[in-house]
Amino acid sequence: MLGCLSLTYPMSLLWQARFFTTVNQLSDLPNYKVPEIAFAGRSNAGKSTAINVLCNQKKLAFASKTPGRTQHINFFSIGGAHVGQHRKDPTRVDEIKCFLVDLPGYGYAEVSGDAKFHWQELLGRYVQMREQLTALVLIMDARRPFTELDVEMLEWFAPTGKPIHCLLSKSDKLNRTQSTDALRLANTVLSSYVDESGTPLPFSVQLFSALKRTGMEEADAQIRALLGLTLDEVASD
Repeated sequence: MLGCLSLTYPMSLLWQARFFTTVNQLSDLPNYKVPEIAFAGRSNAGKSTAINVLCNQKKLAFASKTPGRTQHINFFSIGGAHVGQHRKDPTRVDEIKCFLVDLPGYGYAEVSGDAKFHWQELLGRYVQMREQLTALVLIMDARRPFTELDVEMLEWFAPTGKPIHCLLSKSDKLNRTQSTDALRLANTVLSSYVDESGTPLPFSVQLFSALKRTGMEEADAQIRALLGLTLDEVASD
């Protein structure tokens, strides 16, 4: 069960996140010129849990018990609403600062051929062509990173030249040596992605555990930086 974060963890602007809309067609994407950061990962990598913990909420992101069942793109707005007990106030759309975007978990076991094709087209075109998308947070199980589908996501997004920040989730399952090895492997794989001049793409990685709250502040800082948000904006909302 997800509870409130420790009082030693500073309030984050991400805590203002609230559900905005869900779409199943590219034509239905929100028409706002604000930055978006998308969260992607296998259905069992802990993506929904990571979003919920980072936003200090229990049920913001929906985790289906059947991998691959949720085939929609869900948008959560930051700004346009107060934090805490005021979260139910009407959203002021003119004050939305950015969107957190929960992409469908890519688990295919229970998905039909037609649904799988639709998912691939929707997700592929979104990550490759969405102008407002500023960065991708790729969540991978630290014990099994860079599966075939994780690499496929990297291959889809890399040509955009935009940043990717990887969260190696469930890191509490690893000992110190295993954690070091997982980070070394991730850095090796990510550094192999370069632009036309041979310069490494802006990819980064960290260990993360929703259960133990490992890497919370680092992940929060990275996400806010990629969205162009500052910590002191919290006090002004």
